[in-house]
Amino acid sequence: MEITKCALITIAGRPNVGKSTLANTLVGEKIAIVTNKPQTTRSRIYAVVNRDDTQLVFVDTPGFHKPRNKLGEYMVNVVRGSISGSDAILFMVEPVPSVGPQEEELIKSFRAAGVPVVLAINKIDSVKKEDLLAVIAAYSEAYAFDHIIPISARDGEGTDELLSVLEGYAAEGHALFPEDMVTDQSDSQIIAELIREKMLRCLEHEIPHGTAVEVTRFSQRDNDIIDVEVNIYCEKASHKSIIIGKNGSMLRKIGELSRKDIERYMGYKVYLQTWVKVKENWRDRPAFLNDLGFRKED
Repeated sequence: MEITKCALITIAGRPNVGKSTLANTLVGEKIAIVTNKPQTTRSRIYAVVNRDDTQLVFVDTPGFHKPRNKLGEYMVNVVRGSISGSDAILFMVEPVPSVGPQEEELIKSFRAAGVPVVLAINKIDSVKKEDLLAVIAAYSEAYAFDHIIPISARDGEGTDELLSVLEGYAAEGHALFPEDMVTDQSDSQIIAELIREKMLRCLEHEIPHGTAVEVTRFSQRDNDIIDVEVNIYCEKASHKSIIIGKNGSMLRKIGELSRKDIERYMGYKVYLQTWVKVKENWRDRPAFLNDLGFRKED
């Protein structure tokens, strides 16, 4: 069926509320990495869902937080810019019966933008149904949401109702993305993020937040093997030693886990080579951030 209506919907919320999990669930495949660590998502990611004649383009944004460096400032600006440029906002919160300071700051942004807001209370599988009443009451008092919908991004509960509601914000117009696309992310971008996901899962404390991944080579051989070479950047020589591990054990583990996910995503055998490089204070170096794709115009 031809797409005749479209809506751009920003998913906003604090870190770890389940925004990327929801984006993956809605499109039916993994386009955004997911971990239990905050600030996993660093840039906006578009997730495309086509329903009959309507295209819903979701903007998965970084978790809203108080920035500590230039990268953090970029991430917060991505959230604010996405809010002001959308047709509707999908505000995701956890089932806690109080409105936290990060949520209050986001609500101020909603008021300033004047954009319709749908509240999605996520992780309802973690609480009793009757406990949701207090959550709904707290947020209803804080802001006049168009709709309040309890969901579980992990198992998909409530997402059909959510999509039906969000279709109501679609306006007449052509599709923003071809119907066979589910994201704007290139293969190289997704591969880099899959590797960073494994570092977030394998490394402890603040080390993985000080890392970045750059794909320097991505090519396919005639025998359907894909060659991928990446640089992993960290901020300290001591961090480099931890990432590599004793006799290369940690880097080998990260590489093996990454390769399996990349092969699953690409559908081909992958030959992955990784190098770890120290780039001190890279999160506060605008030129380097620009080279990695964290550009102000985004």
